[in-house]
Amino acid sequence: MPSHFKNARNVNIEGITNISANNYNHYGERSPSKSSIEKLREHIAAGALHDSAERCDAPKCHPETRVAVQDELVSWICHGDSDEVPKKIMWVTGPAGTGKTAIMDSVADTCQEKGTLGATFFFSSFSGSPDRRSKRCLVPTLAYQLVQHDALGQVAEQILSTVQRNPAVFERKLEVQLDQLILQPLRACRNHSLLPEWPKVIMIDGLDECEADQYHDTARSNPPPRSKEDDQIEILAVLKKAASDPDFPFRIVIASRPEHAIKRFFTDVADSMARELFLDEKYNPDADMALFLE
Repeated sequence: MPSHFKNARNVNIEGITNISANNYNHYGERSPSKSSIEKLREHIAAGALHDSAERCDAPKCHPETRVAVQDELVSWICHGDSDEVPKKIMWVTGPAGTGKTAIMDSVADTCQEKGTLGATFFFSSFSGSPDRRSKRCLVPTLAYQLVQHDALGQVAEQILSTVQRNPAVFERKLEVQLDQLILQPLRACRNHSLLPEWPKVIMIDGLDECEADQYHDTARSNPPPRSKEDDQIEILAVLKKAASDPDFPFRIVIASRPEHAIKRFFTDVADSMARELFLDEKYNPDADMALFLE
């Protein structure tokens, strides 16, 4: 086989692609670098989107059922600023089997049709991908959906610019991710004349199904394991920080069972900025079940 380097002198190889020598030159093609949107896409939980293929069989409210609850949620999302004491967070809660996920799914569909849906994340501890059981992908998944929204072009540019400058942002703690991927881009683009066109709500379902990420090398030490309540409260603290920021324009709907740690957070920490919607007899579930059976 003839050699490309026959009669070549002073061979110089630079990196892995460019080879030069007297009488010979070769410039290999560099593998293209990933775009910012591709880097962001690698860190999302695609199955956690409310309309993901993974959730194609997820429950929704049967037509003409849970109407009062849905109407109350949609009204608060669209007109909550006119409340006597406006609040930025709604906690939808109730025991297992009260239809929280079905209600959240149906309201997300309604908001998407109205153009008011900003982003969703549906946690799940018993189905779907592992990323739906962890806080790890929460902020990137929300940011990715904001990038996709037609009304948020300038915000999208800021988010993708952040990813390009600092691709290690995904390894930072949740609060830093929120600040760099969402709050700072919103702050840079805050233009009150455009706000009516922006989406109005971010929806988080199944928070009580978020499990704990562990960071310690248990083979070398014996630290106490991080509990799922630790991660759930960290998520709530981050969402509260977002809702408290004057440049964060969205309302946040959070659905979960009334677990002790979550209930205590809303009672002791976020009471001044959160409303509770408890799914009880007030919403007449018996009539909905009768309608469904008929």
